[in-house]
Amino acid sequence: MSESVSDIQWPSPITVAAGRDCLERYQQWSAEAFVTADIESLLTDRSAFIDSLLSQLWQELGLPTTELALIAVGGYGRGTLHPHSDIDLLFLYQDKLSPAAEHSIAQFIQLLWDLRLDVGHSVRTIADCEREAKADASVATSLLEQRFISGNADLEQALRQFLHTEFPWSSDQFYQAKLNEQNERHQQYHSTAYNLEPNIKGSPGGLRDIQTIGWIAKRHFHTQSDESLVQYNFISAAELLELREYQEFLWRIRFALHLEADKKEDRLLFDYQPAVAARLGYRETGKAAVEAMMKDYFNAVVGVSELNDMLLQFFAQTILSDAKDLDSYVINDKFKVLGESIAAQNDQVFHEPTAILDFFLAIAEHPKIRYVRAHTIRLLRNARRDLNFPLSDIAACRERFMTLLRHPRGCGLAFELMHKHKILAHYLPQWAQIVGQMQFDLFHAYTVDEHTFRLVRNLYRYNSPVAEEEFPLCAKIVAAMDKPELLYLAGIFHDIAKGRGGDHSELGERDARNFGLQHGLTEADTDLIAWLVRRHLYMSVTAQKRDIHDPEVIEEFANKVETQQRLNYLYCLTVADIRATNSSLWNNWKATLLENLYLATHRYLQQQQPSPQREMRQRIHQHQSHAMALLLSAGYQAQEVQELWSRFTADYFIRHQPEQIAWHSQYIMNVTDEELLPLILVGDENRQGTTEIFIYHLEHEHLFAEVAAVLDHQNLSIHDAQILATRDGFVMDTFVVLQEDGEPLTDARRIESLKQELHDVLRGRRCAPNTQRRLPRRLRSFNVPTKVEFVPSRNARRTAFELTALDRPGLVAQVARVLQQLDLNILTAKITTVGEQAEDLFIVATEANTALDESQCNLLREQIIESLDSV
Repeated sequence: MSESVSDIQWPSPITVAAGRDCLERYQQWSAEAFVTADIESLLTDRSAFIDSLLSQLWQELGLPTTELALIAVGGYGRGTLHPHSDIDLLFLYQDKLSPAAEHSIAQFIQLLWDLRLDVGHSVRTIADCEREAKADASVATSLLEQRFISGNADLEQALRQFLHTEFPWSSDQFYQAKLNEQNERHQQYHSTAYNLEPNIKGSPGGLRDIQTIGWIAKRHFHTQSDESLVQYNFISAAELLELREYQEFLWRIRFALHLEADKKEDRLLFDYQPAVAARLGYRETGKAAVEAMMKDYFNAVVGVSELNDMLLQFFAQTILSDAKDLDSYVINDKFKVLGESIAAQNDQVFHEPTAILDFFLAIAEHPKIRYVRAHTIRLLRNARRDLNFPLSDIAACRERFMTLLRHPRGCGLAFELMHKHKILAHYLPQWAQIVGQMQFDLFHAYTVDEHTFRLVRNLYRYNSPVAEEEFPLCAKIVAAMDKPELLYLAGIFHDIAKGRGGDHSELGERDARNFGLQHGLTEADTDLIAWLVRRHLYMSVTAQKRDIHDPEVIEEFANKVETQQRLNYLYCLTVADIRATNSSLWNNWKATLLENLYLATHRYLQQQQPSPQREMRQRIHQHQSHAMALLLSAGYQAQEVQELWSRFTADYFIRHQPEQIAWHSQYIMNVTDEELLPLILVGDENRQGTTEIFIYHLEHEHLFAEVAAVLDHQNLSIHDAQILATRDGFVMDTFVVLQEDGEPLTDARRIESLKQELHDVLRGRRCAPNTQRRLPRRLRSFNVPTKVEFVPSRNARRTAFELTALDRPGLVAQVARVLQQLDLNILTAKITTVGEQAEDLFIVATEANTALDESQCNLLREQIIESLDSV
């Protein structure tokens, strides 16, 4: 270590330059000491270091020692300080502050700011403190943690006495305020501790939840000591030790995060996770170090959440006396209902492991239950700790588990509490392996176990009245299922093998088969669950990456699905999976793609001898008939419509719905002068929750590249593109786009701006924009190798390739420019983003309308990789 902390002394007098140098030396010392030092000693030492600065400044600036007291409040008042934490100060005075004192305070604060310290301050009398604390619980909270620094100690003692005898919030008011504050804060983080970029301080189970326990205890028991919770039998000595271990671990992460970010930063962003893991001493390589750290983090915050829930309930029972006058009734000799909670009848209730499953069955049986009584949580925690084998090893537990899954409410609150209190991990050994399993990507928002729980919850919601409006097809399918428990089991096992290495779908299939054998499921039921686990990604990949307008794609998909039963289960599982992955992933566009694939496959499976060609002809006829009816009702003549459609190819009628065909046709028929082209339509005639841009123009080389450049310039992302030509030299191109937030474009001014820019570029009035936007922060921590793989195409005159690359602003426009430089035309694009990774499909042809030869394919691959990797 370069120098000892005892060598670092504040200069006298303290100047800005010398003070900054001293702070920098101390910061360097603490960063080096962090490797081996006890974290609490580092935090208290930093607090004492700042105390000495303030005391010395107080003397040097001559602040009056009789009329003023300097008091640390808030987090600084606790006497623990992280490298870039706020320093909250209260200047307390008696009656009136002299101008000289006001000037000295201003000098004092200004010098601290000049030293680049994050200082918050207030100047108040005791009466001011009373008024502000009465109006704001957060002010009252900060005063609870006051600590004398310098000045008039009698003033500080008077404030302490006031807070002890006349605190403006009663215990019950303060408890309710802190509980409401915590609930509101948790909602900001989707009420889960399992976010992959958590806030160490504010997320559920974070440091703020530990502090909330302390604040309520300080107010109610008038104590500054956590040990008082043990003395008052609110917490056992072992539980207090556990809570402190969690706190120290979170402290270490926050300390390392501040050092790494070199600023006040409580969000453990992907950018910082590798370096923070290294500072904490995780020696695994690559992502493994991050995953190991995050697994420990999630274990800590889940433990904090459980203890927080238990202790806040104990406070409620004492402070609010909420156990009195509650309606109660006995369920059996083990459990009873008390108000909206379930409670154990005695402390030995969980001595038999089967009683743990009986407990959750009772929750499913009694819909009035909303939560578990605090003392029962403690009993469950103790029973869980004593388990040294999986509950599924016991035949009676297996029987109860299957009964729970088959119960109409089994996968509601009961399943949620099994997840929350880690009973699932003690039932299924495979589940224990995914608890807190990090997914270091931008596709998933949650850990594997949290994602899986949310998927099962989504499946359960298909039974609710809400689902009939939001997901009517899923609700209808599930309502007709004989065995919905098989769907739940497929959900439980679909990702259960993640993190083990190898193909998680294959490994999960094996786990599902073993589960079926162990739990006595029929061979047919086990086969269905195993198939769903193995193929759980198949429908989403087909819908998003394949041309589902192509009857041959439907034929291939249907032949792999084979039965209507599999299709029903797979569709419901897929919708639930996507919605549970990331709140920003699900939109009407994906919903429409999946539903269209389901319906097309359903029709195929219903036919005895289906023919893709006949199916295609039927679809063309249906689309034309419906579109004609729409146009006739709008006043157009059948003959002029037929004349227009004679110029269109069959592909056009296959790939567009009747509403789109009618929309395009009426505008094209109104174009009487080619000088008015391009015709640009912007809307959502297909009602897919997206924005459709339709462009009708004279044959135009590299139109896709120019349109892609404009859309990128307008901050719109392409999700689908169809480049079609008429029989007489016109192009009819359709682009499906969304804004950056995943919403369609609805603002009239933006739509007009988009149309004007497209018109100017396509008419040659201005060059296509070449926007170079910076890589977003969240993408900078990821490395996705650029790959171009050519895939078979049924059309001998077309070449298809899949691009995998780091998603970035303007990616599609950049690829389009490469194709333009190589004189290649894009005919179809399917744009799929999987978190930080783009997985796009392009179908291209040469200017002579032929497929690429081998040398052209190699050149295309080289040019795309060089272009994207050079950015």
